[in-house]
Amino acid sequence: MSEAPDPEVVELATKIFDLARQGRTEDLVAYVDAGVPADLTNDRGDSLVMLAAYHGHADAVHALLARGADADRINDRGQTPLAGAVFKGETDVIKALLESGADPAAGTPSALDTARMFGKTEILELFGTH
Repeated sequence: MSEAPDPEVVELATKIFDLARQGRTEDLVAYVDAGVPADLTNDRGDSLVMLAAYHGHADAVHALLARGADADRINDRGQTPLAGAVFKGETDVIKALLESGADPAAGTPSALDTARMFGKTEILELFGTH
């Protein structure tokens, strides 16, 4: 039997995930620089990069990736931050992820599949495919 998580730890983690969702880059990286893992994930497997990417915060994505976060970290549904950014049409985030080596073919559905599914030809061009 596992112990219940410490409520203070849960509260802190929730705050950090909210910083990623809100794109509060300076506050977010202060926690990462103080020791919070750059690849911290929530109970659905969403990383800080996934949350920042999905909510359109390219600066936060850049900062997390610069601190060692995995651009291709897949969540519990098989999705990558790049696929999330494609779904939301976040071009600046897509560019930030690609610059850090994100793989458009990773995940299910992949960012490539997502772009094709929604007819996002401008994003396919960023991937170098049509």
